[in-house]
Amino acid sequence: MKIVVIGGSGHIGSFLVPRLVRGGHEVVNLSRGTSTPYTDSPEWQHVHQVTADRAREDREGTFGDRIADLSADVVVDLMCFTLDSATDLVNRLRGEVGHLLHCGSIWRYGASRKLPISEVSDSTAEPLDEYGIQKRDIARMLKEETADGGLVTTSLHPGHIVGPGWHPVGPLGNFDPAVWERVSAGQPLRIPGSGTELMHHVHADDLAQAFEKAIQRREAAAGEDFNIVAPSALTVRGYLEIAASWFGQEPNSEMVSWEDFRKTTTPEHADTSWAHLSRNHCISIEKAKALLGYAPRYEPEEAVHESVGWLIENNRLLVDSPMRA
Repeated sequence: MKIVVIGGSGHIGSFLVPRLVRGGHEVVNLSRGTSTPYTDSPEWQHVHQVTADRAREDREGTFGDRIADLSADVVVDLMCFTLDSATDLVNRLRGEVGHLLHCGSIWRYGASRKLPISEVSDSTAEPLDEYGIQKRDIARMLKEETADGGLVTTSLHPGHIVGPGWHPVGPLGNFDPAVWERVSAGQPLRIPGSGTELMHHVHADDLAQAFEKAIQRREAAAGEDFNIVAPSALTVRGYLEIAASWFGQEPNSEMVSWEDFRKTTTPEHADTSWAHLSRNHCISIEKAKALLGYAPRYEPEEAVHESVGWLIENNRLLVDSPMRA
C-alpha cells in the first residue's frame, strides 16, 4: 500500500516509517523538514520526503488538499492537536483514503478514579488541560465518523513516549536532567506527594508496532480507539529504586509536600511533575492486545534504561557514576 505519514521524522515516525518500509509499503513522510529521524535506519533511503508547514496550510485551508493529492491508501497522522484540524482533514479525505489513523494521548483521561483505565470505562475525571480535551474530542469525532459510514478511522493513545534520542519522563514526573544527576550520585531527592503516584510509559517502537498492526488489521481497527502503553506502570518510589540501581546506588529520598517541592525546583519542572503525577495513570491495553494483537516488547523501566543510556553515551546527560547494562 501507499502510506503517508504526517510527522514521520519525530519520536514515533522514526520507528514506524522503517517498519512500514520493511513491510513492503510505499511510504511518504510529510514533515517541516527541520529535523532528522531519531534512528539512522537504511530504510529511510526508500522514503519519499515531502516538506510542508501544516500550521500555515491549516490556516489557509490547503492542508487537506495536499494530503489528498498524494493519493494514499492509508494516512497516519502523528501531528494533529486540535479538533478543527482533525475535522478538516477527515472532511477532505472522506472517499479519498481507505484508512486514517490518528495519534492521540492518554491525557485524554483526567485524574484516575479506579485502575486500570480502559477505553470505555468511567475510570477518570474529565481531561485536565486543553491538550487532553482536544485529544478526547478528536477521538470521539473519529469514532462517530466511522460509525456513521464515513471515513474508516482509528485512534491510538500512547502513554509517555520513551526512546533513544530524547529525555524520558523521569522519576519525579518531569524532564529535569538534575534529577538523573542526583540519582546517579546517590544524593537525596525530594519527592512530592506519597511516592505511590503512577506514570505509564511506552517505548516508541512498541507504539510504532501498534500503528503497524492497526494498518494490517483494518477491519478490527475500524472505528476503534486504543490505549497503547507498556505492560505495567511505574510508581514514583519504584521508579526511583530501579533507576538508582542502574548506577549502583540505593534510593535516597525524602517525601515532601507539593508546596515544599515547588521551593526546590523551577516553576516549569514543578508544573510538569504535577501534570504527570496528579493524573496517577495506570492504563489497560487489553483491547489492543485482543483486537490488534499488540504485544509490547518493553517494560517501562527497560524503555527508560535504553533512553537514559543513549543520552549518557551521546553526552546529552552528565552523571556521576557509570550506568550498568
